This record gives sequence, structure tokens and C-alpha cells, in this order.
Amino acid sequence: MRLRNTVAAALGALLLSAALPTSPAAAATGDFVYTYVGLNGLNLRGELNDPNSRECINIPQTVGSVLPAFAPRNFTTSTATVFLDADCDGDTYYVMEPGKRLGDRLRLRSVIFS
Repeated sequence: MRLRNTVAAALGALLLSAALPTSPAAAATGDFVYTYVGLNGLNLRGELNDPNSRECINIPQTVGSVLPAFAPRNFTTSTATVFLDADCDGDTYYVMEPGKRLGDRLRLRSVIFS
């Protein structure tokens, strides 16, 4: 009888642990700021607040636009790798340490944080 209770308790614990949600990816604390051209042709400020780490993020204002964002500023606690292409793809990318600011010449469409 004890063996059956032990097996039942172990099985119950296993099922319970499988049912618990997994923890989300750690977030990069802080803001990632960039500039983009709005529909009115004016330069506007965009930002990602506490973005998830190890997850490619397409810059929302560049999706479906011919113009990439530019002038990124990494005010997060994580290293950011910015890509000219969407989906963190392509050979054109730049690694930004926390606190790094880049000029208007650097273009980006996606970013991933360490």
C-alpha cells in the first residue's frame, strides 16, 4: 500500500509541475530608444520598454515601411544587437553595449537583447 501511495504522490507532483507555466524570457531593464519617420514625414521618437531578452523584436514602425528606423540609443541593462533587416536577419548588424548611443547614420529594422 505504501508503494502505491508513493507512486501516486510522485505522479501527482510530476503532473502538477508539468501544468505550471514556464517563466518568460528575462527582460532587459530600461528603454531602447530610436527615431523613425512618421506618416507626416516628421522624425518621431519610438521606444521599447523593458524588452524581452533573447527574442528578436521587429521595430513596429518599420514593418511594412520602406524606411528603416535610425539613431538607436540603448538605455537598457543588456547588450543590444541591431539589424538592418527585419527578423534579426542579414549580414548588416551592430552590437550596442548598455548606455551606447549611435548617430543618425545607423539604420535598423530589428533588435535582439542579450
